[in-house]
Amino acid sequence: MTNVFDQDQRARNTLLSKGYVSRETLTLLDRFVELLRLWQSRTNLVASSSLHDVWSRHILDSAQLLQICPKARLWVDLGSGGGFPGLVIACAMREAAGHVHLVESNGKKAGFLRHVSTSLQLPCTIHAERIEACIAKLPVPDVVTARALADLDTLLSLASSLLKRGAIGLFPKGRDHAVELTKAAEHWHFSSKLHVSHTDPDARVIEIMNFQG
Repeated sequence: MTNVFDQDQRARNTLLSKGYVSRETLTLLDRFVELLRLWQSRTNLVASSSLHDVWSRHILDSAQLLQICPKARLWVDLGSGGGFPGLVIACAMREAAGHVHLVESNGKKAGFLRHVSTSLQLPCTIHAERIEACIAKLPVPDVVTARALADLDTLLSLASSLLKRGAIGLFPKGRDHAVELTKAAEHWHFSSKLHVSHTDPDARVIEIMNFQG
């Protein structure tokens, strides 16, 4: 029987074998995981139960967004928490000459994001503010994303000013994605596309386009 460690290592190897990231980016992600484990011992960044399969639960789940919008170079990540997907994308953007804006109001988590960004020399800006307080100051990105932050209806409300000006939304969702999409469509006008998650057959990444509010 394959154990969780073997499955997690397969998820790490998938990043390279499937062309999700380059070898240089994978090296950065290895260092990011080391820092995450170190800080998790004193700051609650992610669920402790998810550390044993961090590559499949968090890294691969975040990196799959890069394949949906491979030409995107400017990203905004709302509610970045422990750096997913924001820091994972930033690792890839260092080689791609892109930039990521990460918004996180929790001071300890924002401190972790800054530490990783500085240690790995990542192309990102950390905004230690509430989303509502800084959204108007952010540049319009190619992509705005958020993971495990709120339901889709709320996310569209938070990101509406960016989406109205042409940003694409990428929002990873679990098995209730259809319910969330239906609810959001009652309040907003947009086009959408569902992408099957590479880490959970019941999950989807909801792509939001042509947002009119």
